[in-house]
Amino acid sequence: MWLKLKRNDKIGLFFFVAFVLSTTLTWLFEERFNEQQWRSERTTRYKLAEDIMESELLIGKTKQEVIALLGSPSPSTLTGNDHLVYALGKPPSFLESKAEKLVIVFENSFAIEVIHLQE
Repeated sequence: MWLKLKRNDKIGLFFFVAFVLSTTLTWLFEERFNEQQWRSERTTRYKLAEDIMESELLIGKTKQEVIALLGSPSPSTLTGNDHLVYALGKPPSFLESKAEKLVIVFENSFAIEVIHLQE
């Protein structure tokens, strides 16, 4: 079979297999939200933030429901919209890493947006 494929077909097949493999590995090793890990490992919450945002876990929840799930929020100096802020810790970096925060914005008592901020 390999000998009958043209050069361009082999290249296309190689890139297709590489894409499938990389997508599968990324999905397997991606951090998923875990309430126990969120509460016990405060300095590594940044690992869970992407899953919280992509899954829209908090959208539509009330403040009380968010606090029940994530615990007490961090003190906030943000002004404006009704919101909660959670410190995510500092991810490892070759350069000086910045502290990250997760901001949950509420409108009419329900979470409408989750923002990942770097300071």
